[in-house]
Amino acid sequence: MRVEQISVFLENKAGRLAEVARILSDAGINIRALSLADTSDFGILRLIVNDNARAKEALKQQGFTVGRTDVVAVEVEDRPGGLHKILDILNRGNVNVEYMYAFVQQSGNNAVIIFRFDHLDEAVKVLQANGVTVIEGERLYAM
Repeated sequence: MRVEQISVFLENKAGRLAEVARILSDAGINIRALSLADTSDFGILRLIVNDNARAKEALKQQGFTVGRTDVVAVEVEDRPGGLHKILDILNRGNVNVEYMYAFVQQSGNNAVIIFRFDHLDEAVKVLQANGVTVIEGERLYAM
């Protein structure tokens, strides 16, 4: 139930994000979801891509520092209150959300949200016990 996310550490200067996008494009990598967080000195670009190994290799060859993190992809009803329902389930299960961001494509009539939890396995159990669809990595990468 885990999805691999890659994280790229970027200097906070003009053109670095475009450079990452070019490298991935040249390597034939499709970006499926992303999130960018920054400070005054650096940024962390979090990515879900269709080929993690190739993306990491391409970026490392160009001098970028690349990490990996396990995250969870969850189907969320695409209607008012859909996200609240998921967050309420997690809150009642005493599960902390470290961060989250949206996926670029729907799954049927549902939106897809990527979550990072402090206790990933516990979070998956809570979600599944409450009837929430957790998406396998291979299915997500192919969307």
